[in-house]
Amino acid sequence: METKSIVIGVEGMTCNSCVQTIEQHVGKMNGICNIKVSLEDKNAVIIYDSKLQTPATLQEAIYDMGFEATLADANPQPVLPDTIFLTIPTHSALTSKQICNMLLKNKGIVDVKMSSDQKTAVVTFISSIINGKQIIQMVPGVDLNISAPEVTPGTCEDSSWSQASSVVLRLKVEGMTCHSCTSTIEGRIGKLQGIQRIKVSLDNQEAVVVYQPHLITAEEIKHQIEVAGFSASFKKHPKPLKLSAIDLERLRNPQTKGSETALKEISTVNDTKTVVFRIDGMHCNSCVLNIQSTISALPSVTSIVVSLEKKSAIINYNPNLIGVEVLRKAIEAVSPETFKVSLPDKYENVALFPTLASPLKSPHPALKDTSQPLTQVVVINIEGMTCNSCVQSIEGVISQKAGVKSIHVSLSNHNGTIEYDPLQTCPEDLRSSIEDMGFDASLSAQAERPMAIARPSPEVQLESHKTEPSSKVSPARLARQETKTISKCYVQVTGMTCASCVANIERNLRREDGIHSILVALMAGKAEVRYNPAVIHPSAIADLIRELGFGATVMENCGEGDGILELVVRGMTCASCVHKIESTLMKTNGVLYCSVALATNKAHIKYDPEIIGPRDVIQVVKDLGFTTSLVKKDRTASHLDHKQEIRQWKRSFVVSLVFCIPVMGLMIYMMVMDSQLADAHAHHNMSNEEMEALHSSMVLEYQLLPGLSVMNFLSFLLCVPVQMFGGWHFYIQAYKALKHKTANMDVLIVLATTIAFAYSFVILLVAMAEKAKVNPVTFFDTPPMLFVFISLGRWLEHVAKGKTSEALARLISLQATEATIVTLGPDNVLLSEEQVDVELVQRGDIVKVIPGGKFPVDGRVIEGHSMVDESLITGEAMPVTKKPGNTVIAGSINQNGSLLISATHVGADTTLSQIVKLVEEAQTSKAPIQQFADKLSGYFVPFIVAVSVVTLFAWIIIGFVDFEIVEKYFLGYNKSISAAEVIIRFAFQASITVLCIACPCSLGLATPTAVMVGTGVGAQNGILIKGGEPLEMAHKVKVVVFDKTGTITHGTPEVTQVKFLVEGNQLPHHKMLAIVGTAESNSEHPLGVAITKYCKKELDSETLGTCTDFQVVPGCGISCKVTNIEALLYRTNIMVEENNIKNVTLVKIEENADESVQPALIIDAELPTTLTSQKYSVLIGNREWMNRNGLLVTNEVDKAMMEHERRGRTAVLAAVDGVLCGLIAIADTVKPEAELAVHTLKDMGLEVVLMTGDNSKTARSIASQVGITKVFAEVLPSHKVAKVKQLQDEGKRVAMVGDGINDSPALAMANVGIAIGTGTDVAIEAADVVLIKDDLMDVVASIDLSRKTVKRIRINFVFALIYNLIGVPIAAGVFLPIGLVLQPWMGSAAMAASSVSVVLSSLLLKMYQKPSAEKLEFRARGQMKHKSPSEISVHIGIDDNGTGSPKLSLMDRIINYSRASINSLFSDKRSVNSIVLNEPDKHSLLVGDFGEDDDTAL
Repeated sequence: METKSIVIGVEGMTCNSCVQTIEQHVGKMNGICNIKVSLEDKNAVIIYDSKLQTPATLQEAIYDMGFEATLADANPQPVLPDTIFLTIPTHSALTSKQICNMLLKNKGIVDVKMSSDQKTAVVTFISSIINGKQIIQMVPGVDLNISAPEVTPGTCEDSSWSQASSVVLRLKVEGMTCHSCTSTIEGRIGKLQGIQRIKVSLDNQEAVVVYQPHLITAEEIKHQIEVAGFSASFKKHPKPLKLSAIDLERLRNPQTKGSETALKEISTVNDTKTVVFRIDGMHCNSCVLNIQSTISALPSVTSIVVSLEKKSAIINYNPNLIGVEVLRKAIEAVSPETFKVSLPDKYENVALFPTLASPLKSPHPALKDTSQPLTQVVVINIEGMTCNSCVQSIEGVISQKAGVKSIHVSLSNHNGTIEYDPLQTCPEDLRSSIEDMGFDASLSAQAERPMAIARPSPEVQLESHKTEPSSKVSPARLARQETKTISKCYVQVTGMTCASCVANIERNLRREDGIHSILVALMAGKAEVRYNPAVIHPSAIADLIRELGFGATVMENCGEGDGILELVVRGMTCASCVHKIESTLMKTNGVLYCSVALATNKAHIKYDPEIIGPRDVIQVVKDLGFTTSLVKKDRTASHLDHKQEIRQWKRSFVVSLVFCIPVMGLMIYMMVMDSQLADAHAHHNMSNEEMEALHSSMVLEYQLLPGLSVMNFLSFLLCVPVQMFGGWHFYIQAYKALKHKTANMDVLIVLATTIAFAYSFVILLVAMAEKAKVNPVTFFDTPPMLFVFISLGRWLEHVAKGKTSEALARLISLQATEATIVTLGPDNVLLSEEQVDVELVQRGDIVKVIPGGKFPVDGRVIEGHSMVDESLITGEAMPVTKKPGNTVIAGSINQNGSLLISATHVGADTTLSQIVKLVEEAQTSKAPIQQFADKLSGYFVPFIVAVSVVTLFAWIIIGFVDFEIVEKYFLGYNKSISAAEVIIRFAFQASITVLCIACPCSLGLATPTAVMVGTGVGAQNGILIKGGEPLEMAHKVKVVVFDKTGTITHGTPEVTQVKFLVEGNQLPHHKMLAIVGTAESNSEHPLGVAITKYCKKELDSETLGTCTDFQVVPGCGISCKVTNIEALLYRTNIMVEENNIKNVTLVKIEENADESVQPALIIDAELPTTLTSQKYSVLIGNREWMNRNGLLVTNEVDKAMMEHERRGRTAVLAAVDGVLCGLIAIADTVKPEAELAVHTLKDMGLEVVLMTGDNSKTARSIASQVGITKVFAEVLPSHKVAKVKQLQDEGKRVAMVGDGINDSPALAMANVGIAIGTGTDVAIEAADVVLIKDDLMDVVASIDLSRKTVKRIRINFVFALIYNLIGVPIAAGVFLPIGLVLQPWMGSAAMAASSVSVVLSSLLLKMYQKPSAEKLEFRARGQMKHKSPSEISVHIGIDDNGTGSPKLSLMDRIINYSRASINSLFSDKRSVNSIVLNEPDKHSLLVGDFGEDDDTAL
């Protein structure tokens, strides 16, 4: 009987009558030992028999009585029973059976056993309910058996005592098959009361049990083993262990602290010693148990504690009966007899405790006397204490524990310092005891401090032996102890390339000692390891991974962190609802934090995903009576679009444009008029006065008010809104730039426009105040023109940027939104299934995925077979076979079979989420290229401002020194104002002219106009370029990285060659094609589709025959029956001659002239008069499929297949009616223009690299065809990013050309991402350049266009700068002495001219012609040739030391030169591979891998 105690919270009790009702009702129930209900604490403490009742049944019983019952703690506490011995008088009136029944009727008595002579009763009782005195009073005449301790060790043979001592029993156990059987027996028997130790040996088919016969009988043990399903028989009858009196005392009274009698006894029998052995060669707890059980069975050994971590055994023994050397040999003799045992010191009674954590190498000089055992001190961190009452309760409980010498708990430091005897207890036990009291306890990082503490001899002697029986370590307890000490760490792993690397790491680490589990995430490149910190530490785990050939570093504080859950909770009415939810959730194990808001109906919960999952949390809330649902996550990437910026710059541009057009009109009109006047002045010798009169008579110069002309007034009106609204964002940006002490384009624009506007406005006011006759020259036309050009450039830039964010929205939409979670019964029987949100899937859930469904999370297949389309991640077109044990990827699509998977990575850890994260990071981390103009204006702004200030002061000084110069050049100043004012006004005008003329308008236009024209030209040529950045960047590119599938190759498999294996007269070739094509017409597999397509093309027919009994075996091939092909053949036979010609070409599609072409076979053209339908049985598949069906694949055929596979093709065999008749080679073919494109790029001085997720054979074959010499094969999406980054870190600018989702992170990371237009949406969105046509020559064109555009931009800068360099000094009046004076209108004209010249220069780009393939081909003629394998270096994954090709020996070269097939070198199948993959399923379909099993499949 196992008694346990549980506390149940009871709500709804109002008075003592409720209490009594519950106590009576529950007390009557079967298996209830005791119940105590408290009205104040609102709870019931129940002690019950766990075999008859469970917490749930007890809770239900109270609930049925009308009270609310909640389990305060789901884990019931075991109640340790006490035992007393009663001596029954020989002349007792009652029989032993009556005494048993009488005792068992009482509450609190758990068990009564009688000794075989019926003289002693062993009563097991619960001390909290009943005590020994009460028991004695129950049965008249019995008395307490206290004679025990007086018995001397010599009298152990006494019959009444043989029951009290321990007995060794050997049983023969039959029917055990594996270690699981042994652990079942050990677990079951070890739990029984009275069993001290059990060891079951699978090899010897026996069990050795040490038990106490007064508590359990040998028959009962045998019976229990038989109940477990094994047959057991006694080998030797039980023989008593010879135990010392101390052991008897300990077995008798496990709870007593040591009575007077015991003290007396111990002082007489003081002859045990302790020895510490060092034991090498222990691997696991099984070794520990083995040694403990064997040695403790020796009669002279009183106790033994073996530690796996410390590699030590501490043995208490009787030196009179056994010596140290005998003990040492006894341990070495324990099976498997591989232990090395040595004494750490020459003293045999030294107690040494080498602790792993101890910073002290040797604790203290060894103590030579057992009377002074070593004591250790441990500091335990304790969370959850609120007051001194907590402190006292912890101190009270822990100080009672065996082996605890002293304890001091500090409330302020949140810790407890405990001094203890390591022979009797350990820190982990102490920690768990504190946790059992309801506090959070963890072992401090401080080491345990060993201390030597001298104590009076007898007392210590007693302490050291007062170990409770629990110190006999049972396997169950060891397991329990271990689970408590499991820690978790994360290791960053680099160099993994595929699922086989993951499997390799997981398999090897699971074997290591101290590692409980390991989960490796391929995309994230991290491993989550659970380990026992006492046995192994994280840095050692990282070393183990390094030994396997991967890079590994321990990630500090990278806990997966807490799970965060946002819920909408409906049905809350008041604050008490909120409190109810919060308090219930906080009580739930695993919930760390909870906050509920009544106003928003939302709950924010933090939880530990290791302990509890989101579904459990939701269930808790639902059980409280509220409806709850997840806060729907925004599955779009709205935070990344540039809508707001696009809107603001568009508005800015439109406002500026509306007001700029009239201003420009006015300006042009004035320029024309001014130039006419100047002509008139020159030719007609008009005087200045006449000029002034004529000037003021013009319409726009008409003065509305004195000093305010129509022209100036209109300009002012048009300028104000532009300055306010159009320039708003410029002002903000300029302010921010100045705040950070930088000067960019915005600062110069703001400075120029503000000063021009302010100066013009002030000069107007002054002119009006003076009622000037001549209208002042204003600069109101500057701001609108500047703002128009610049805001247009900014708007277009943001439109381009906004496009990239759509990529993420597309990516995120690939994620499945719901998952079907199933619960499985025994033998994987489906019990139930439910649809849940994908966010609610927890690790370890079983998810069902139907054909056509998306995988919602990453996982491992546990049941079912299917083909899965993983092109999403790997980019490979071929589906992959999935069977139990294979991994699946979230977002990939299940094709034809239903699968059950166990979720391994959920939420943000899935591969798809990692790709999204990579694209996001690449986009956000890609620093925009600092515009050249921005850089320039960084120096230009301060320079111009300085020149302007110098001009101002220079003219003021010149004016005061020589006023005549100013008077001469300052036209139409008012004679009535003072000379000083004239000088200052003239100086100001000059300095403002400098600022305005040096306006960065043309600098600002230089780039945007060229970019606009360049992108436009690109679009006309089928090259979409997103903005200026990529266009500018492409010319700096030094390396072009090509993806293989869909970029260099077509991306869909095609038949490249058919080899007929039977003579044409046995099976005409067109007939075989008809049969094979019909058979594959039912297949959905890409290879099948390719074969059918090919056969239809060759037979020139849209329809084929009929296919029945179609069966597919994933990874092997198909079998079916084919009929009705006669009509097809009849049609075909009409064109016999054509067919004969076709057969020749059919045999050899490729142009390899070196392989012999079979001659055309004459087909008998006579037709049968009646077409009788014949049935053919067809098999199509790989070698294994043929072997399975009993067909022999000859060496010749095998060699042909090997040759195809070496070239990266998939070879498929076809058999008709049991005869092998054809070999079909299928491959993803290279695009025709690929070779020319690669050659041209190399001619342009670029390095070309091939990077693919496919295997190295295929990659090498494709590379040799297009002339690429550097290849990275078996590269994951995340590694593509890393590889691009690696090339960038070498200082190279990288262009990446790709088409798949798996390329999108790399496209985003590269300096220029180029996507093929036929590729996936996500790739297109992530790229900077999109090639609309599926033509690789456009890669060449895009880089060429970029180079031309950048050249044009540089020319533009020259125009802009020349104008500034010449204009500024003239404006400053440097050339006044030689008569070169810059009138303000000339400034405007020059400014306009520079802008116009820049725009015209950009428009010349319109003439751009794309380099034509014909010209390039002509130029490259004779230079392009296929590379030999030795010229190509292949790197696996992202490591740089590629496998390369072996350097060929002289003999090999000779063979090469003779152009013989290199296949003869590779006749051994395995040498074909440069790398052996452990997990074939990933590639088995993509290419025929080595070996028979992992052959190409259909």
